[in-house]
Amino acid sequence: MEKAGGVKNELTVGEFARRAGVAVSTLHFYEAKGLIKSRRTGGNQRRYPRGLLRLVAIIRIAQRAGISLAEIKETLSPLPDDRPPNAAEWHTLSSNWKGQLDQRITALTQLRDELEGCIGCGCLSLKDCPLRNPKDELGKMEVGAVLLR
Repeated sequence: MEKAGGVKNELTVGEFARRAGVAVSTLHFYEAKGLIKSRRTGGNQRRYPRGLLRLVAIIRIAQRAGISLAEIKETLSPLPDDRPPNAAEWHTLSSNWKGQLDQRITALTQLRDELEGCIGCGCLSLKDCPLRNPKDELGKMEVGAVLLR
């Protein structure tokens, strides 16, 4: 389908946002952060290539996994601007995040397990709380309710 200006496979910012399932402001934000690029028409309107829809989906998935925008940008930086990653590139790029996600899963599992010991404990001193005061580090500095000051 031919778009205004005679350029194929480009979407207006509104069309692109609707197809990507994000707000227009999100696209502007991603663009300001250097994650995606648009082309400007003679009337200074943004046009996005359809191929960037997959890239926006990847950015959103990475964000949901807790990857920072700076890390996403760094990981995606080797890709050409005009297309999303192919399967081989995605395998390489996503492997960069796998170790980080494994570490986060381990930390969250540990947090969950420690949290179960605190539920209903009624601890007022927090002296031995592995979540708020591991190994009573605060007790080395002061006595009493240090966290409440």
